[in-house]
Amino acid sequence: MITVHHLENSRSQRVLWLLEELGLEYRIKHYERDPVTMMGPDSLKKVHPLGKSPVVQDAGHTIAESGAIIEYLVGRYGDGRLIPAPDTDARLEYTYWLHYAEGSLMPMLLLKLIFDRLARPPMPLVMRPAAALIGIGVKSKFVTPRLKDQLDFVEGSLGGSGWFAGDEFTAADIQMSFPLEAALARGAVGGERPNMAAFVQRIHGRPAYKEALRRGGPYDYA
Repeated sequence: MITVHHLENSRSQRVLWLLEELGLEYRIKHYERDPVTMMGPDSLKKVHPLGKSPVVQDAGHTIAESGAIIEYLVGRYGDGRLIPAPDTDARLEYTYWLHYAEGSLMPMLLLKLIFDRLARPPMPLVMRPAAALIGIGVKSKFVTPRLKDQLDFVEGSLGGSGWFAGDEFTAADIQMSFPLEAALARGAVGGERPNMAAFVQRIHGRPAYKEALRRGGPYDYA
């Protein structure tokens, strides 16, 4: 049986969602974050050397990285579901968004998170004023303009069917869910990007998404 090593409030929630969409049986091994550092526990390193989540174990394989897990599960168990037909424009779009989510959008969101928190603990109190100025400077000159470009691009891409790869819901939408949920939760998306807000609302209404939440436990981005 498929085992998902599931860290609370993490990318692994979308793996549970994918499994529900595919109607597959699976079991969950739950992990909690350190309340101070918010990092995953060291026990995850016994599953994969980097100690990250999600990690899936199946048929003697240990697969890490969300995109790789999605490709594996859809390829092995999808039977043509949740993926556009080969040699179509939608398939090219599918592949693009599957990689874009973590390769382009999440790094910018992570940079925003880091520089938003630069002047907070554990930064020493005496250094916080200087750290705040550094954070403001980096965000205004580098992070904010580039993140705006990324979010505007995503907003425009959702202006047609409302899905990322063609006219139907695919696993690319599952992969893109986490960065868009994170962007909304962190205030990076407002009323000026209604397509993104509507996308998140639409996926949150899917029965498989709701069942994945029930099994996965609390998820701050839902």
